[in-house]
Amino acid sequence: MGQTMSEPVTVKATACCENSNFKVGSSCMQRWRVNMEDFHTHILSMPNDPNTAFFGVFDGHGGGKIAEYVGKHLHKYVTNQREYSEGNIPEAMRKGFLEIDDAMALEESLTRERSGTTAITVIVKNNQIYCANVGDSRAVASIGGKAVPLSNDHKPNKKEEHDRITAAGGWVEYDRVNGNLALSRALGDYIYKKNPNKKAEEQIVSALPDVTEYTMNEDWEFIVLACDGIWDVMGNQEVVDYIREEIAEGLEPEKICENIMMRCLAPDLQMAGLGCDNMTVLIIGLLHNEPFEQLKIKCSGVTNNTECEGTNQVIETKEDIIDEPE
Repeated sequence: MGQTMSEPVTVKATACCENSNFKVGSSCMQRWRVNMEDFHTHILSMPNDPNTAFFGVFDGHGGGKIAEYVGKHLHKYVTNQREYSEGNIPEAMRKGFLEIDDAMALEESLTRERSGTTAITVIVKNNQIYCANVGDSRAVASIGGKAVPLSNDHKPNKKEEHDRITAAGGWVEYDRVNGNLALSRALGDYIYKKNPNKKAEEQIVSALPDVTEYTMNEDWEFIVLACDGIWDVMGNQEVVDYIREEIAEGLEPEKICENIMMRCLAPDLQMAGLGCDNMTVLIIGLLHNEPFEQLKIKCSGVTNNTECEGTNQVIETKEDIIDEPE
């Protein structure tokens, strides 16, 4: 879990932004850790694609430099891919992740960096939701009140991950990569990417994301992105139910983020690390060109269990892009 302090730091860095499509709130908290290593991004209008939004949560480990770099630059690597301009967003996300990972390995300011980061990202474009993920941060949507996971956690004990790790010369011990790393895909972590006979996506720890795609309709209420510090304590449906209830009661998304983190905060260090790590929560309220009051009404109603359609810090000087704490 890393070094901890005698008392948690509960000061929160909270932000919000909105337009006709989204009402977004975010918050992060250091908690029991000595340093804050998370980073997050919300961009309501992409610089090179103004009708497209990009959101991300990056849970750093071993330091925060990789998470910060990815949070500031990943969206550019995705949109600069030829596949992005051709409309193949999933492939652009896969190539963008791999390209930024290669670039950071050569970045002078990061050459001695031993840290890594998860990356859970969502692009919203023309009512399509694209979610790309490496690691164990997670995105979950509320669709008519039903929690629908948009990503899959990458853990070393899963067969596909275990097979890649061992084929690249690593091992899994105590459900950790080489007995150390609790997740099996990440950006950075170059100590696990040194096999000269394996492609980047075949290394012990891979930067290749899983990408899912969904078609959004008016049943989509919100999407929540959060690091594993939330999901280790609360289940998907539990988080969705909690957020819906607080929206129905009139709370703003950023305040709900703060409340979730406090609910997940460990009272002491006796819970095997649960509730002790850095926490970040980002809630994307999906407005569908209606006022936020309509989302409150939706969240006050009954759950709709219909299935959804699916397939398996300033970044730019724009008013709808939010600074994150250093």
